[in-house]
Amino acid sequence: MPDADVSILRDLEMPLPYDGMLRKLYQQTIWRQEAVRVYGKEYQQPRLVALYGSPDKRYDYSGIRLHPLPWTDLLREIKRRIEDSTDATFNAVFLNLYRDHNDSMGFHSDDERELGKNPIIASLTFGATRTFLLKHKSRKDLPLVKVPLEAGSVLLMKGTTQHNWKHGINKQTMPCGPRINLTFRTLLG
Repeated sequence: MPDADVSILRDLEMPLPYDGMLRKLYQQTIWRQEAVRVYGKEYQQPRLVALYGSPDKRYDYSGIRLHPLPWTDLLREIKRRIEDSTDATFNAVFLNLYRDHNDSMGFHSDDERELGKNPIIASLTFGATRTFLLKHKSRKDLPLVKVPLEAGSVLLMKGTTQHNWKHGINKQTMPCGPRINLTFRTLLG
């Protein structure tokens, strides 16, 4: 992909089988559904979210301010494995729960001030396979990039990726089970 630094690692080793990781994360996470403001109108996000990490940080996006909950033992262990496999360090994890095929995430870039100039984002998936979409912000000649993310896959975005590309996950017509996505990041503020 031009103007990006994106890689994928498949089958990351975890302390439990992937379906066990999904169940444990689903049960142990304190999920929230936030309202976002889009073009002056307020909507409930079409997914559930949670933020864990360093207590002195915060994360602001789409008019929402989140303060991290303390790391759980399971999230700390997953973080260690992500850091070992990516050679990056992180102080927070933003979790998304896509309950079924109706949940989604609109196109956006992770370019909030708290993430710094060229953020590194490591995205780990458990549960149903969903297609991660990427589109260039200015080059309309480039095709939409479609990456199926199955359980145990880690998508790593770094460098100028967030400056040049947007990403998202569409609703889909084919029913599917839940998917939990953990996006490890470094919060500066």
